[in-house]
This record gives sequence, C-alpha cells and structure tokens, in this order.
Amino acid sequence: MTDISQDIQLLSFQIILHAGNARSYAMEAIHEAKEYHFKEAREKIELAEEEFTKAHHEQTKLLQEESKGSKHEVTVILVHAQDHLMTAMTVKDLANEMIDMYEKIQKAEGK
Repeated sequence: MTDISQDIQLLSFQIILHAGNARSYAMEAIHEAKEYHFKEAREKIELAEEEFTKAHHEQTKLLQEESKGSKHEVTVILVHAQDHLMTAMTVKDLANEMIDMYEKIQKAEGK
C-alpha cells in the first residue's frame, strides 16, 4: 500500500469516526427531546456540531490536496466515509426538527 493510499485510508477512518460520533450525539439529542429535556438536547446537538467540524476538517485536507493537483484513488472506504458523513448530517438535521416538534408538543400539552 502506498503512502498516499494509507493517507486516504487514515483520513477516511477519521471521517467515519467523527461522523459516527456526531450521529450518536444527534440520536441522543432526539432521546433527550422526547423526554422534554430541551437544554440537554441542544447541548447534544452542539457536541454533534463539534464532531462535524472535525470530520469536515479531515475532508478539507483531501479537497485541498486535490486542488493542488494531487490525484487520489477513490476507494470503497472513502466512499463509505462520505456516505457516513452525509447520513450523519441528515440525522442531525432531523434531530433539530424533532427537538422543535417536541417543544411544540410540550406547549400544546400545557406542560
């Protein structure tokens, strides 16, 4: 395996790690909101955002290298990392919507 292939593999695993953490925090936010713990839910979303920042930082490394002329082989692990990141972003977006929804439900219940 070449150094470039190892670098791409390492970056891919870093993206997967941080995207997975972000997704987990987003799911925890949904569970907190379901219990009407909105402060905790928003805190979990903030933690998810921190993880997304880390994942995007890794992704940006690849983009910067490519913009400088480096060509990277598109590997299955890189595709998987990108898929993992996009799925986690969708979960976070839905978590934000669900937090808002649970806040409205709580108000409607008069609690």
